[in-house]
Amino acid sequence: MLMKFILALSLLISSAIAIEPEILDLWPGQAPGEVKANGPEKDTSKPGEGLVAGKPLIRLGNVTKAQIHVFLPPKEKANGTGVVICPGGGFSILAWDLEGTEVAEWLNSLGVAAVVLKYRVPTSGLENKWLTPVMDGQRALGLVRSHAAEWNINPARVGVLGFSAGGHVATRLALDFTERRYPAVDTADQLPLRPDFAVLVYSAYAYDEKAGRLREDVTVPKNAPPLFFVHAFDDPIPVQNSLLLAAEAKKSGVPAEVHVYDTGGHGYGLRPQPDKPVTTWPARCAEWMARNGWLQPAAAPAAGK
Repeated sequence: MLMKFILALSLLISSAIAIEPEILDLWPGQAPGEVKANGPEKDTSKPGEGLVAGKPLIRLGNVTKAQIHVFLPPKEKANGTGVVICPGGGFSILAWDLEGTEVAEWLNSLGVAAVVLKYRVPTSGLENKWLTPVMDGQRALGLVRSHAAEWNINPARVGVLGFSAGGHVATRLALDFTERRYPAVDTADQLPLRPDFAVLVYSAYAYDEKAGRLREDVTVPKNAPPLFFVHAFDDPIPVQNSLLLAAEAKKSGVPAEVHVYDTGGHGYGLRPQPDKPVTTWPARCAEWMARNGWLQPAAAPAAGK
């Protein structure tokens, strides 16, 4: 059964028809926040190095213009749910295809509208390395909801999905939605900040390794959205990032589902690998989304409702 799933998912990813996304700049003028780029935006991967599942990946660096790349499923398949995808990369680069566009293809196969967030990097040298990316994420959520009718999305069914550093961005978006991190720009910034669910895959930076606990500024409010966690026990990014956050969700009465595998490491995205059962997580996530009704067709009310 496992091998059949892996083969099916591999065929889905490798044979997916290339869809040209709609691309929107996040900021109409000077963007808030800070980024320390040292050259033009480019793929920093070197040929033959750092392959995942035997394939190369795009490591996008020096991103100074934040954007969203919008991938919509066929209208007849769309179910009204949308997800903002936050690729990882240690706040130094973005794993653009591995944790971005390939994820969009998978979500589209479920009838979900997928919005890949091209947040600004590098910010790894800044004191609050997550702040500028979170500004971009908050702005993205507002833009998605403002375009809900156009993109056939129900603005009350907009989730976030993030990997590694992008998982931390998604965590911040899911847990800290009472304060906008930048001055409002336009009407898109008047719409709700809170995502309706969050998928956190090998999420990073919530756990303070020196103190042996969650960071003091990472808390789970009682009105946080449902959470879905994926992690491998041998991940160099400590599994406590997921386990302790899930425990805090339990204390706050926030629904959470946790999938921890004994092995799998880090940075696998959703590329299937027969020797890594952790890479079957997309099937578990789809089941979770279905149980919660997010894969069922839904009408799209007016933005902000």
